[in-house]
Amino acid sequence: MSALAERIAARLAVPVDPAVATFARALGDAAGARAVLFYGSNLRTGALDGVLDFYLLLPAGDEAAIWPRVSYHERAHDALVLRAKVATMRLATFARAASGVLADTTIWARFVQPSALIWAEDADARAEVVAAIAAAAQTAARLAVALGPPGGTAEDYWRALFRATYAAEFRVEKGGRENDILAVNAGHFAGLLPLALAAQGIDVAQDGAVLTPQLAPAEQRRILAWWKRRRRLGKPLNLVRLVKASTTFEGAARYAAWKIERHTGMPVALTPFRERFPLLAAPQVLWDLGKHRRRQRGSR
Repeated sequence: MSALAERIAARLAVPVDPAVATFARALGDAAGARAVLFYGSNLRTGALDGVLDFYLLLPAGDEAAIWPRVSYHERAHDALVLRAKVATMRLATFARAASGVLADTTIWARFVQPSALIWAEDADARAEVVAAIAAAAQTAARLAVALGPPGGTAEDYWRALFRATYAAEFRVEKGGRENDILAVNAGHFAGLLPLALAAQGIDVAQDGAVLTPQLAPAEQRRILAWWKRRRRLGKPLNLVRLVKASTTFEGAARYAAWKIERHTGMPVALTPFRERFPLLAAPQVLWDLGKHRRRQRGSR
């Protein structure tokens, strides 16, 4: 193993709550997955409330043109109900996306951040996931130094990366989201940039906390041209995925009902119609939510 792969393997092996591991294993078994990744704020905090975020990575086979497939699941645990949002795709597709050869920007930008491999079917599957996450770190690192200053701290480069990738996606994030990522995951990112660059033959001079990547101008131009193509496709691709998810998101009605009640206090009755046709049911739910909010304002 390279130094980068060893670091990635150690990070992926971080322990998680047994209830989360059991939930992940059940989801993986049901889908016939080769591996299950856990990521997001619940990984960092260890909390069981909210929504757990999993990626189920499947064996080789046909992949949908627009991936991943998204679903919502619940599982009883003692007095709690565990909730999970699950993205499902082929491990081979995940690895290709992580390496940067596809138009997608979401996989490598997401999985350069912390994740845990909480279940793999065998050593080969584990090794493939480690290699994919290491590739994501390399893809992100080379874009970070191409976008960043000629010299700066590691945080300067990661900050430039996350600003660019968030701007390229069809999503709404509060300003300074990149600072939040770096602040809460400081241990994860410490020392990662030089390792990820060294793994692809990019030398880095270091003077204290200041790094100076030895990136040739021609290579920087090549990386920026690679990014320009993906940046142009970022929002349209994300929009297509959102449209697809609106019709294929399994458990969408239950997920939306839980989110609405959690954030507004308004219970949403789950009728068979709403379960089957969440988009058609949405206007009535939004109307009810408007009335609920007006009542809340009137009672103050």
